[in-house]
Amino acid sequence: MGLCFYTRFRTSMRGRSKAGQMEIRKASRLIGQFAMVGQLGLSLLMPLLMCLFACYLLVSKLSVGAWVYIPGFILGLGASMTTAYKVYLSVVHKEEKKKLKRDPNEVYFSKHL
Repeated sequence: MGLCFYTRFRTSMRGRSKAGQMEIRKASRLIGQFAMVGQLGLSLLMPLLMCLFACYLLVSKLSVGAWVYIPGFILGLGASMTTAYKVYLSVVHKEEKKKLKRDPNEVYFSKHL
């Protein structure tokens, strides 16, 4: 299905004007930004929920006291912040990589003839 959609998309792009192609690129960029926001939200939420679920299992199955929720909540927050920071770093790295595309004719230190 993905290949079929891609070929239909590429053939539909051939007959479009430059303005139409720019609109589609802006729309795809916007969809990519929404996807990154969704990924960041899940990165913040899932580790916390997993730690709280592990605490629930400890309390219900092993009859540990309810105090286990407090360290579980703190560990979940730490894990979610670490994951969110890694997502943030990957997004920043990707944006810097796009900005640093060099001209192929540019001469720089490590370019060998």
